Amino acid sequence: MELGVIGLGRMGQIVANRSIEAGHDVVAFDLSAEATAEAAENGAEPADSVADLCERLDGGEGDGKRIWLMVPAGDAVDATLADLEPHLDAEDVVVDGGNSHFEASTRRAAETDAAYLDCGTSGGPASAEAGFSLMVGGPEWAYEAMVPVFDAVATGPDGHDRMGESGSGHYVKMVHNGVEYALMQAYGEGFELLADGRYDLDMESVARTWNNGAVIRSWLLELCEEAFREEGSDLGDVADRVAGGSTGTWTVQEALEQEVPVPLIYQALAERFDSRNEGRFSRRLANRLRYGFGRHEVARRDDD
Repeated sequence: MELGVIGLGRMGQIVANRSIEAGHDVVAFDLSAEATAEAAENGAEPADSVADLCERLDGGEGDGKRIWLMVPAGDAVDATLADLEPHLDAEDVVVDGGNSHFEASTRRAAETDAAYLDCGTSGGPASAEAGFSLMVGGPEWAYEAMVPVFDAVATGPDGHDRMGESGSGHYVKMVHNGVEYALMQAYGEGFELLADGRYDLDMESVARTWNNGAVIRSWLLELCEEAFREEGSDLGDVADRVAGGSTGTWTVQEALEQEVPVPLIYQALAERFDSRNEGRFSRRLANRLRYGFGRHEVARRDDD
């Protein structure tokens, strides 16, 4: 398949690279010439603008263009769609792989001439080798058309599915992130009790032991082990400041609208906001875990 990739940050490069490795032809563009050049070094055909990318996509008679956006959520998505608009028709498919709000995705699907797929993407840069988990919303025919690329970018056929109509992919990803907040908070509180409790414990050893057969084993627990191995049992100079919060906020807002109680997710979000004030061990671990799965910058105590 011929695929256009717009947005070549850490995640966009992975989309391009995994597609190329699976035998797909990729045309790539980013506002950064350096990012476009990096994709070209990895086998993509470089484009110097959105219009140029569209011109380079042959699509084939009756097949249409296949374009994957991996740009920051918000205005950048709308600006890119505005640039694409003159070059799209009903046979084309556009995938939004960013963390857009599901209501924005529903609006864009209605306004875009092409079939619009909202694609919640989980796994972060740490999943470059294993592949992502993809939660896709939008027209079924468009999803089926993109399955060969989804197979390549995800962990395989089991790593992606169509959640439902437009907006459902980003809706599921939003709730996924809320669950992630709560899980990080639970691990953080448990390790905080161990750190301040009765025994002088090696936290890396605890995490490793738990992750081998225990009920609470998980990838996040593997990242706890990594954090303690690299930072020490006291987490060294990792600051008690946890960034992010938009998707968790959306999850709580939706829960209020639907009158569904989500006390654990709400408390985890509140702890994240409170972390901008004073320090706690649990939030310092959450800060470091965000590096583990997303390679987000680790705030250090000297940075405060």
